[in-house]
Amino acid sequence: MLFLLLGNTLIYAQQNYRLNGFVKDKSTPLIGATITIQELTKADMTDENGQFSFSLPEGTYTISISYLGYTTQNNKVTLTDNKTLNISLKEDNSQLDELVIIKNTTKAEIRTPEMSVNKLSVEDVKKMPVVLGETDVLKSILMLPGVTNAGEGAAGFNVRGGSAGQNLVLLDDSNVFSSSHLFGFFSVFNSDALKDLKLYKGGIPARYGGRASSVLEVFQKNGNINEYHGTGGIGVISSRLMAEGPIQKEKSSFLVAGRASYAHLFLKLSDNKNSAYFYDLNTKLNFNLNDNNKLTFSGYFGRDVFSFADLLKNNFGNTVINTQWHHLFNETLSSKLTLSYSDYVYGLDMELAKFKWDSDIKNFQLKYDFTHDITPDFQLKYGISGIYHVFSPGIIKPTRPDSPINYKKIDNKYAFEGGIYLEAEQNIGQHLSLNYGARFSTFSNLGKETINLYQNNQPVHYDATLGVYKMADIIGTESYNSGKSIQNYNNFEPRLGIAYIINDDQSIKASYNRMAQYIHLMSNTAAPTPLDIWTPSSKYIKPEIVDQVALGYFRNFKQGKYSLETEVFYKKGDNRIDYIDGAQLIGNDAIERVVLVGESRAYGLELMVRKNLGRLTGWVSYTLSKSEQRTPGRTPDEPGINNGDWYRTPYDKTHDLSITGIYELNKKWSLSASFTYQTGRPTSYPEGRYDYLGQSVPKFGERGAYSLPAYHHLDVSATYIPTKNSNRKWQSEWVFGIYNLYGRANAASISFRENKDYRGQNEAVRMSIFGLVPSVTYNFKF
Repeated sequence: MLFLLLGNTLIYAQQNYRLNGFVKDKSTPLIGATITIQELTKADMTDENGQFSFSLPEGTYTISISYLGYTTQNNKVTLTDNKTLNISLKEDNSQLDELVIIKNTTKAEIRTPEMSVNKLSVEDVKKMPVVLGETDVLKSILMLPGVTNAGEGAAGFNVRGGSAGQNLVLLDDSNVFSSSHLFGFFSVFNSDALKDLKLYKGGIPARYGGRASSVLEVFQKNGNINEYHGTGGIGVISSRLMAEGPIQKEKSSFLVAGRASYAHLFLKLSDNKNSAYFYDLNTKLNFNLNDNNKLTFSGYFGRDVFSFADLLKNNFGNTVINTQWHHLFNETLSSKLTLSYSDYVYGLDMELAKFKWDSDIKNFQLKYDFTHDITPDFQLKYGISGIYHVFSPGIIKPTRPDSPINYKKIDNKYAFEGGIYLEAEQNIGQHLSLNYGARFSTFSNLGKETINLYQNNQPVHYDATLGVYKMADIIGTESYNSGKSIQNYNNFEPRLGIAYIINDDQSIKASYNRMAQYIHLMSNTAAPTPLDIWTPSSKYIKPEIVDQVALGYFRNFKQGKYSLETEVFYKKGDNRIDYIDGAQLIGNDAIERVVLVGESRAYGLELMVRKNLGRLTGWVSYTLSKSEQRTPGRTPDEPGINNGDWYRTPYDKTHDLSITGIYELNKKWSLSASFTYQTGRPTSYPEGRYDYLGQSVPKFGERGAYSLPAYHHLDVSATYIPTKNSNRKWQSEWVFGIYNLYGRANAASISFRENKDYRGQNEAVRMSIFGLVPSVTYNFKF
């Protein structure tokens, strides 16, 4: 039987030839382009190098290549031997070509084992409703099921009940720790400099690790290697400019893009002493050394500055530097070597308290990834990675001679995170497609560091007399020399994705993944400005382990005019941390003394209905979900948090509804609108009060027992394109938008205070950050 199987395999291999290809525009590989063999029921999508591969019998075929925003090509290919195609697509804004592209892309999605994944090209994003005059990557993914904003005035995003710190955000394979500008209004990603993005909510492949909730992959453009071009926009709130062109034609290119907001300048003309602004810079250099080798150098630098009157000033931002070497060994084996550096800084100047606090986290990373096409129906991906973390938890400096705060520097923390993975993608017949593999990850908390010792190794003490948790007394210390291992963790992380293709228009998919997260974001979002501290797993803080399963049904209707995506998911997490009551994060050199460990779970249903074709396009997405955690007592005598019962996480939003519509009125005008409704996030309200030394002290109930008012707003925009002059390279458009059309005062928080006029009576005060915000932007391209 074995010889018969081998014989059949050899005969099959002799009768088929390999058709490889690379798809690009003038200079940049196109990720996710759809390749269809019209004579057969075969389709493929290009990878991050713009590459595709088929195994076909000898013969003549029509190869259809399509990508959103580009003219679809139909090429005749005669196979009598292995062949490699180099395909260059041309940009085309005509509606007809776009319709064909959307149809083919949807069909290809049906056949892949990927699920819980959303892919967007920059052309996709630019067709979505514009908010504050600028297309935005982060705003686009917030309109997808399973993804919510972190809250009014909060940065980041939440995926399937996870925290913002559980999202792995990658810019050209380099870590980005903060994804938002200006209270979440803008993302750190300038759409003019971007090529593609991909969000994994579940079914995460083995090549990714280090975060427990999701992976957002963002790729910058390489820059045009043939011509000089520029794009930009001038708006009421911010402006941007991007330039690209060849360094040496056909060989190398550059791209540089910058943005800045300046709305704070107008505030200075009034009595408003508050201020908030940002700026960032993207760069990329691309060198095609020869047909088999390519080098890229990219960078990002961004900062946010927020000040609240003369009381406080908050600044934070990312720095990313990246080098990549792409090497093609042969038609079936390629590699990518990545060296990167990323730095996230966070500073807080508390003028009222007369001190300044600064912290940061640095990453030095090396990754070596291989892609090996064993056969056109069986592909292997494998590689290794290593990250050296340097944590600076904080430096506190007095800002005035009369400050009650003394200078203090918390010792740096060091760690190494490594991983090795093997991932396979396999097609079995016409109806079954698999993606399976595993990742082995390791983490070492390293010296130089002095760690505290506690009674029974418990850094948190329960005071049974008062019924409260307190920071445990330090009974000693233990010092470790530089590079000495303090604590090691190892985890095996299996991954599996299955797609059963019923036909070209419908499929059923299932997935499972285990993720280990070794670094933790300690965040206090109840403060006037969100507080971010990253800390490593250690002797007292274990890595968080999350298992997720998902099942979905996907279908296209009326030749791709409509599509339906529906999924159910369940996530279970171990070693979930939460804070004891009264936890202090600023200046705390022993974070383990204010946290307890428990477990988490999240589950839900996601629905998405799209209209892909016609003058009116858009989608409706809805998520019904639950996100909870439980922190039981460590002994039968301890109550834990919330008496050890399940309670809602800060990211629990039962209902999440998003509606997006885009209407092409005519060649000059296009209209768009988006509506968002989310259940208010959990909070804790005082249920009583008592007097202590003449002061009224609130008594709070169970955690997360109440909800903030529902969060919702309607955004509208209109784009006007003046009559084009075919003899001019300059193209322009006007974008008019209104954020929060009906002026909803969404609650960022609700606080309680004693009424000044009626002493002894308390009142609730809602803090809202933004109301109705109009905008006008002039965009141009040359």
